[in-house]
Amino acid sequence: MKTLTCEICNNTNLIKENSFFVCQSCGTKYTIEEAKKMMNNGSVETTNIVKIDTSIELANLYEVARRAKNSNNYENALRYYDMILVKAPSNWEANFYVVFFKAMSCKIAEIQSAAISVSNCIRSTLNLVKDGIINNKEQKDIINEIHMQVSLISEMLYNAAKNHYNNISIQIRNNYTQEYIRNVASCTDIMYNFGNYLTEIFGNTYITISSESWKQGIKMHNGYINILQNKELNKNIIIQYVEKIKRNDITYQAPVINTSSGACYIATSIYGSYDCPEVLILRRFRDNKLSKNWYGRFFIKTYYKFSPIFVQKFGKTKWFKTIFRKSLNKFISKLSNQE
Repeated sequence: MKTLTCEICNNTNLIKENSFFVCQSCGTKYTIEEAKKMMNNGSVETTNIVKIDTSIELANLYEVARRAKNSNNYENALRYYDMILVKAPSNWEANFYVVFFKAMSCKIAEIQSAAISVSNCIRSTLNLVKDGIINNKEQKDIINEIHMQVSLISEMLYNAAKNHYNNISIQIRNNYTQEYIRNVASCTDIMYNFGNYLTEIFGNTYITISSESWKQGIKMHNGYINILQNKELNKNIIIQYVEKIKRNDITYQAPVINTSSGACYIATSIYGSYDCPEVLILRRFRDNKLSKNWYGRFFIKTYYKFSPIFVQKFGKTKWFKTIFRKSLNKFISKLSNQE
């Protein structure tokens, strides 16, 4: 005797209700006679198909899912949106929020894969919005909602990756640099891709939102470009997005692209190269002296936090180079004599 299997959706979860066997997946009803034939022969012509109205159940699921979402209950929100997705696979909200809440619950080691999953779901979600939402105001509200959420998740994952990396001991931090780059680059791609897909699918209808997305991507990208090997390639990528933004917003002021190396910002600015002899002496002092005690590590952490901003604002001024070169020359000379 064969397992009782729904002819419509191949689900085996059929429950007897009154004088029918009802598929719990698609709602198809089978008479007792039809069920017997299916178990004996493996198939039956379903001439009396009756669909169960699931609209009330879906409405209830939407209510509890949105309530969980608004209260930041990620676990419940994911569970209820997952249930909605089974019953309404073409629903943009369920498709997006299942991926979103999985990403919100990820661990440090899962940041890259979580960011990639969000980035990958954007195009399909926007296509579902375009095909399923006709009302212009409703469509715009949904686009704004998705933009707000992708901005939130990319920023959250980006900051988590950055804080984790900065908290690693400086003696072993280089061992984790490539992992850090992969994580933050994946977060940046979320914002670049959202703007790209939005213009690809809707043209210039939401170009202002696309521009805001690209601006956030540029800001994030500029935050780690200084530790990348191919700085010029990445600088050109940023410039391309700046140009895309300026086609719509001529007032946009692009940030100074920070291609200085990821350490010794002031010295690099003064002497012109991260690998020049003067900077190498300072780097050895950092690694061999400062990093060995708590106050030295505190100084390093503070320096990395504020010196890039300082260099960006004043690095090209004459007074900056004059004052710091004189002080650094004396200090480097002293360090040289001690080596």
